Amino acid sequence: MKLAHSWHTFTAAPHRMFFFAGAVQLLLTMIWWLADLTGRYSSIYSPISWTISPLDAHAFLMIYSLFPLFIFGFLMTTYPRWMNGEEVKRHHYVGAWSLLIAGIILFYVGLIVSHSLLVLAISLFLAGWTIVLYALLDVYLRAQQPDKRHATITSVALLVAWLLIAVMLTGDINLINLSKIGGIWLFLLPIFFAVSHRMIPFFSNTIIADYTIVRPNWALVLIIFGGIIHAILELAGQQAWLWLIDLPMALGALYLTYKWGLRDSFAVPLLAMLHIGFLWLGVALLFYSIQSLVLLTTEQLLFAKAPLHALTIGYFSSMMMAMVTRVTLGHSGATLKVNRPIWLLFISFQAIVITRILSELPSISFTLKSHLYLCSAVLWLACFGFWFYSFSKTYWRVRSDGRPG
Repeated sequence: MKLAHSWHTFTAAPHRMFFFAGAVQLLLTMIWWLADLTGRYSSIYSPISWTISPLDAHAFLMIYSLFPLFIFGFLMTTYPRWMNGEEVKRHHYVGAWSLLIAGIILFYVGLIVSHSLLVLAISLFLAGWTIVLYALLDVYLRAQQPDKRHATITSVALLVAWLLIAVMLTGDINLINLSKIGGIWLFLLPIFFAVSHRMIPFFSNTIIADYTIVRPNWALVLIIFGGIIHAILELAGQQAWLWLIDLPMALGALYLTYKWGLRDSFAVPLLAMLHIGFLWLGVALLFYSIQSLVLLTTEQLLFAKAPLHALTIGYFSSMMMAMVTRVTLGHSGATLKVNRPIWLLFISFQAIVITRILSELPSISFTLKSHLYLCSAVLWLACFGFWFYSFSKTYWRVRSDGRPG
């Protein structure tokens, strides 16, 4: 009876299932990556032989099996609220979750045992993704809300991501490269920016006095189409010309950082977490712009992968932690306020971004670079380990305010 009650509570709302699975995946993905890095960059043991390239596996796990779990939980919760639509049906999100988790588990096994298992794993994963798409589009198409800008962007990005995952099954090197680059610029960037554009001004307006909501349509056009152009240039090997689009995107993102009230947000740490996470978007795009200009004039790749990690760890991961923390608190019936340990945890997480950026600088020796790689992975596990400890039980408990969900 107790197990049945816990399962009923756990499946009472999509965010419970997907956020919990995402929290577990935050740890598993980095444990696997740390195991691989230790083999390659230490003398403890020899490099591990996986059934596919560790860089390809890392890209799939981080881009497509980690962030999407949180994205699905968030969108299945917010679509009905954004568009005043019907709630996502329980059998849809439970079925999707089951297939996605089966695919992820089998992917880890396949990395050790057989490439054929990886193909089956991705196929199961795509089946779960298909159900998510169907459930979200069902809400989208039935809703009468005229403003569907943000939901349109996120829905298209999820469809594009499905195609980008599917092409990985071909094993073609060029298509796998498309999947990795497209996953950042055609999938994660549009979704994270659309959610930021929609939610940061909304949350800020409820807290900051005399706040003016700024949601310019030009920003959506700039970032979404800018990401597409960036992906095309990167795929074509034209990194020296990325500044033509990355610099306008950087200036647009930094403008929004100012207009959305970064400085005023520090009065409320939970809100400041969102604003700090968004700040990294402008910083990352500036890194890309400077690197592109230097490459154009000197033919040197100044920052290597530093801009990429400023974007993926700085913006995507920080924003994910901030947004999921807020949704978890709000939908558990708790007060929308983070305690000091969680605030310090978020600030500490920024050290991972900085450490990962420093590891890409040209003046860093190979030995120090290796140590920084390992340090970043350990810090990730420490931060998200504490975050998991703080919030994971919430998804198995009934709401403290007695409301459903």
